[in-house]
Amino acid sequence: MGFSGHLVFARSKRPLLEAPVFDGIHQELKGTVHAWWPRPGGWQTLQFDHGLWEGDDLSALVGWTGAPACVADVADGDIALVTGLETNGRRWRAWLNLDQAAALLAEEPEDLDDVSLWVDTPEFNEAVRRKRAELEVNVPDDVEGVLSWAAAAGIPATAQQSRIEELLCSRETFVENLFSALLDELGFPPAVQAAPEP
Repeated sequence: MGFSGHLVFARSKRPLLEAPVFDGIHQELKGTVHAWWPRPGGWQTLQFDHGLWEGDDLSALVGWTGAPACVADVADGDIALVTGLETNGRRWRAWLNLDQAAALLAEEPEDLDDVSLWVDTPEFNEAVRRKRAELEVNVPDDVEGVLSWAAAAGIPATAQQSRIEELLCSRETFVENLFSALLDELGFPPAVQAAPEP
């Protein structure tokens, strides 16, 4: 079983977990939040277990930090829906691991009693193929939103649209790696291991 929960990426001079939007999380649960290695410039990634992040939290976080932010809703380490928000309210969404997303979102027959009997049938594979094609049509618009968001975050426009499209259409065993690769490809500074305290 992979990770299920949320990856929150934002910029702050203070520890991101101090944002007022997280005040409602019980102190004991805050101890379960995992901070990834930070990126220079105050960029931080927090990994929240499922149930500790709400949909409206992104707007509140952007308001507190005064900078664009994004969140990846991860399911079992296989699939993620990433939502980004700029300070002007412009929002984008993109799926990571399109094959898995298509399998999850494929339209099931109305008379289906047992999903396990449908999976891996020719009908299932065709439904997944159709859904993936449908999702792929949206990728160029997704990339446009991603690049606008990165520019609003102050990241120099060095990312190639074709490379970001390729990344959004790629597959990875753990979707968390795709999320990190997306940030790298956009040109955010590489994460650095914090120096151990003396």
